[in-house]
Amino acid sequence: MSLTAIIFLIVLGIILFYVEFLIIPGVTIAGIAGIILIIVGVYFGYKEYGSPGGHYILVATALVSIFSVVIMLRAGTWKKIALKAKIEGKTSSSLDSEINIGDSGETVTRLNPYGKVLINNKFYEAKSSSSYIDPKTKIEVKKIDRSHLIVKPLN
Repeated sequence: MSLTAIIFLIVLGIILFYVEFLIIPGVTIAGIAGIILIIVGVYFGYKEYGSPGGHYILVATALVSIFSVVIMLRAGTWKKIALKAKIEGKTSSSLDSEINIGDSGETVTRLNPYGKVLINNKFYEAKSSSSYIDPKTKIEVKKIDRSHLIVKPLN
């Protein structure tokens, strides 16, 4: 196998590994194929050029891999693909100040036993105190439990 073919295998392996890392997160075929191509390229380097040539190819592969990671870090690649959205939520203590036991509302989804309810023009996560409650059923807050409400149907 020629040196050009060995270099092609290693470069293709590195590209597939970065595709796996940056574009397709998780363990997929691209990452596995990339690692296999790098190993096969280094193996053929040892097979064709002996121990000294194989060492040079192995060191060159390691240096190219490290150099490409440094380039990606300096180029701001991570900033371009990073999630910048802020997640805002309410703690259970805010439920105590917004809702009182006995407030009434309506189910938005079926509570089986969990679902969404509309109380005081706001949506909340709720749990049914009975088996299940159909959508658009009038409900009453029976208890406030940490991050959700426990409700019962109004009959």
